[in-house]
Formats: sequence, C-alpha cells, structure tokens
Amino acid sequence: MSTQTAPRALAPEDVAPAARRFANGPSGRTMLVTILILVIATVVAGLVSGSATVLTQALVTGVLTGGIYSLIAMGLTLVYGVLHIINFANGSMVTLAMFLSLAVVNGLGMHPYVALLITVPVMFGLGALTQWGLLNPIMRAPIHTQLLVTIGLSLAIENALLLAFGPNPQSVQLPGDRGISVFGATVDLSRIYAFVGALLLVLVLWLILQRTPVGTAIRSVASNPEGARLVGINIKAIYVLTFALGAAAAGAAGTLVAPFTTIEPTAGGVFNLTAFVVVVLGGMGNIPGALLGGLIVGLTEQLGGLILPGQSPLLAVFIVFLVVLFAKPRGIFGKAS
Repeated sequence: MSTQTAPRALAPEDVAPAARRFANGPSGRTMLVTILILVIATVVAGLVSGSATVLTQALVTGVLTGGIYSLIAMGLTLVYGVLHIINFANGSMVTLAMFLSLAVVNGLGMHPYVALLITVPVMFGLGALTQWGLLNPIMRAPIHTQLLVTIGLSLAIENALLLAFGPNPQSVQLPGDRGISVFGATVDLSRIYAFVGALLLVLVLWLILQRTPVGTAIRSVASNPEGARLVGINIKAIYVLTFALGAAAAGAAGTLVAPFTTIEPTAGGVFNLTAFVVVVLGGMGNIPGALLGGLIVGLTEQLGGLILPGQSPLLAVFIVFLVVLFAKPRGIFGKAS
C-alpha cells in the first residue's frame, strides 16, 4: 500500500524568503524604487499644493489618464515586440478612430461607446491591409526605410482627415456625462468609462497573447522568427495579424477618449509622443510594462503639474523620461536581450 504525504500548508517562514528574493531581484528592486519615488513625489506635491483635495484630484486624474495612455501605447509596443518596427503612424491611427467615432455618432446616431463595435473592426482591417500592402514587402529593408514608410503613412492619414473634416476642432457628446465624486475628487463619468474600458481591453489583449494558440504563435515569432518558420508558422500572416491588433488597440483608444478630447486632425503628434514615453518607460515590446508605464506617466503628469506650477504638465514626464534613458536605457521594466 502506497502512502502519500499531505501537502504542507504554506507557512509565513516560507513566504518571507520568496518576498526577499523578489525584493532583491532586478524587477523587484526596480518596482520598489519606482513606488518609493512616486510616494516621495506625492508627498512633495501635497506640500507644494497645500491642499489634500487638490492632491487627491491629481492622483485620481493621473490614474484614470494613465489607463488610457496604456491602451494607446499597447499597439505601439506590440508591433515593436513582434515586427521590430517603430510605428510612427500609431498616433494618427488613434486620431483616425476618433473621427470614425465622430462620423458614426453623428451619422448613425449611435452611442459613442457602442461605436466600438464599428471602429475596432474597421481599424483592425485597415491595420491588416497596411501591413500586408505596405510593410510586409519591406520587412527585410533597412530600418530607416521602415521608419520613413510609417512616417509617410502618418502624414497621409493626417492630411486625409484635414481634407475630409477640415481643420476646425470637433467633439463627441456622451449622453448623461457628468462629474461624480471619487475619493473626494470630481471626475467625469466619461473618463471612468474610458479607464475601465481600457483596462478590460488590455486584459483581453493579454489573454489573447498568453492563453490562445494564436497568441502562442505571435510570441514565438517575437522570440525567434526563424525557429517559428521552421515549425510551420506563417511569419507574414502573424505580422499582418499583429499589426492589425495594434491598429485595433489604437482604434479602441481613439473611441474611448473621443468624448472628453478635442478631435482635430493634428492630434496624432501628441498621442505619439505620449505613447513613445510610455513604451520606453515600460520597456520596448513589454505588454505589462506598457500598462505600468502608462500609469506612471499619468501620475507623473499630474503630480508634476503640482510640483512645477505654471509649467507644462509634460515637463515632469520628459524629465523622468530622460532620467530613465540615462539610468536604464531598456526601460524601467525592460529586460536584457
């Protein structure tokens, strides 16, 4: 008769070594230092503002904004992680989705967030066509050729929007949008909806990459394209699918931010700058890093506005960006190749 030993319950002395290993590891140290810096920045911002209400408003707004930044950067980091192309058209794709939402809401009378059912598939299709027709033929070309193609695509989208909609700023109205109290801060419902939607979409994208055969193929191509080819994976098809997913993420971001963002054809430049900062902070090609990087940028932007009153909120973001580039060029959560 065989005997089996019952599994021993996890004791505190078992947890402590694991916690120490995490804290002493590279990622653990980075996370702890990042949290410490954010705590110090929060304290300084509170002292400078002299108001707990103002500080709370900045923290809540920073977190909500950071979630949107994460979704905008998600497509950029996904495309870089698999195709190793920096997509300069990512911001213009977000802008294109905003105008698609505007057209759907005004033309069909559709709810702004129901428009996701149209904008996301349309952007997915446009992304697939872009990769298939423009980028797949130049995947083995020098990197400057790839960059010029994505820059040209960005300019083409921007000028097409100028011709179609004109230069005047426009907006999408969300029915029932109003300010509510969150931990003492006043936040518009549209920003809360966008934040929750962004987190859900990031989770869906992560599950696709981690829990599906398609996601396994994408990760295989990102890790070792030649090895993936040898086991029968269609590399070009994966490239098309990946760029399409990136475009769909940009489309979702554009639709979610449309109700509280001024819609104009040249908005893509700002989206691009923010997305690049988020991706570099989180580590190029790092999906979880893009989520954390977005939250860090959102909080830095708001706290920086309190610490450096009268200056652009982006000043603190770019200071952090430059410090990270010098101290850890692979990004806060980036890993060595």
